[in-house]
Amino acid sequence: MEQLNSRVVYRNPWMTVREDEVRRPDGSPGLYGVVEKPDFALILPRCRDGFWLVEQFRYPVGRRAWEFPQGSWGREAGGDQLALARAELAEETGLRARSMTHLGFLYEAYGYATQGFDVYLATDLDEGTPDREESEQDMIHRAFSDPEIAEMIRSGLIVDAPSLAALTLYRLHRST
Repeated sequence: MEQLNSRVVYRNPWMTVREDEVRRPDGSPGLYGVVEKPDFALILPRCRDGFWLVEQFRYPVGRRAWEFPQGSWGREAGGDQLALARAELAEETGLRARSMTHLGFLYEAYGYATQGFDVYLATDLDEGTPDREESEQDMIHRAFSDPEIAEMIRSGLIVDAPSLAALTLYRLHRST
């Protein structure tokens, strides 16, 4: 596919939306809306027989839901993804991991967005006090057992696609 033209239609500190005119392999014209967002890190904090999760209100869908800790550097900061994973884990849960294992890299929604994410398994955890951003002040965190997490997925308390994909990577990692 050949890009013929690209224009930014919207930009804020967290994302850019652009519209690309393209020519398909058969020569026909096409149009793509693309959301550019920085990659993020998602952390699976493993404890005894389960994981720590965070719950917060997600404005775009108008509800609270449980998910794994995750976040990005944003436009103004940067660093490696492992450092980001450690920072997000501590910020959202207060947990510090003595061991971090990279489980893989996935794309969140590659049909319309550039954003991907690295998945880390955090183990040997020490508890501390969260240091949440202003937008995370209503966040809570708690440990759940594996059976509780399975039931939360079935009942719709966990609906975050990256969290579910990360859990799949963990299950594959565990079975090897």
